[in-house]
Amino acid sequence: MMNVSYLKRSVLCVAVVMTAGAMALTSCSESPTKAVASINVSVEQMAKTSEMMQRSYVGQVEASEEASVSFPTGGTLTRMLVSEGEVVAKGQLLAEVDKTQAQNAVDAAQSMANQAQDALARMKKIHDNNSLSDMKWVEVQSQAQQAEAQLQMAKKNLADCKVVAPFSGVIGSKLMNAGENALPEMPVYTVLKIDGVKVKVSIPENEIAKITPSTASVIAVAALDGKTFSGGVIEKGVVANAATHTYDIRIAVPNSHRALLPGMVANVRLDIGNNGVGNEEITVPLAAVQQNASGEKYVWVVKDGKTAAKQAVEVGKSAGNRIAIVKGLEEGDTVVTAGYQKLSEGSEVKF
Repeated sequence: MMNVSYLKRSVLCVAVVMTAGAMALTSCSESPTKAVASINVSVEQMAKTSEMMQRSYVGQVEASEEASVSFPTGGTLTRMLVSEGEVVAKGQLLAEVDKTQAQNAVDAAQSMANQAQDALARMKKIHDNNSLSDMKWVEVQSQAQQAEAQLQMAKKNLADCKVVAPFSGVIGSKLMNAGENALPEMPVYTVLKIDGVKVKVSIPENEIAKITPSTASVIAVAALDGKTFSGGVIEKGVVANAATHTYDIRIAVPNSHRALLPGMVANVRLDIGNNGVGNEEITVPLAAVQQNASGEKYVWVVKDGKTAAKQAVEVGKSAGNRIAIVKGLEEGDTVVTAGYQKLSEGSEVKF
């Protein structure tokens, strides 16, 4: 006969096991399903451009016009009236040298001219009365003309004690200070015209023939946080640099706000293929194009704005870090350009 105590213990153990199993099932059924996290990616919207026909160069900004200001006769500088970077108008007084000597010369020449004119007036009356020979009359006239010429020369020397701005622009350099001795033709200022500037670029000889005065250009300047400017008419040099076998071109760029300053380094893109007309195509970064085991090329595209899918493509020529897509993509398609390493078909993405 089975022991009653043993039977009770067995029933209790079964009950405990069943209860624990039920609790485990209940716990599993109540646990929420964990959501799959979206993958962060970078994307690019496809659009046709003529980018593959462009070339990039490094250029430097130059003033459209530059002049060195100096004194024709020299002297001790008494006033320097403007500073570097100051905007000046055409004809504005910039500097003066000591004019004491020049003023004395004007006073003396004026006195001589007055005497000569007085003598001319008196001799004219005598000549009109036929009391003065023609030879003497010519001599008096000549003396008066010489005195007037000396006066005008003295006045010019006095005027040359001042220098003025030859055109409206900005002061590029201040080369001397008041109290120094300025020799004749020694520059004291440089004046720059920068309402419009030029960007100088050196072009390899095998590309210079493709550039015309109307070639389209875009200029980006790092010093201005990458701000871009549209280039204008291009001047082409005709003398090559013997060492580098390059030709200089200069691109005119409007600069009414004077943001572009001489010496700034610029990244210049030139459309040397077709001057911006036709031949537009879709391009993607080289790294965005993948290849499977069969050698077929593909890119990752975003479908419905949230899921990733492989898209087979045919590629064309490459330039720089981009490659043309001949077949497989249309304008408006969204291509993954970074973060594609973690993707699989149907992966949810965010960007």
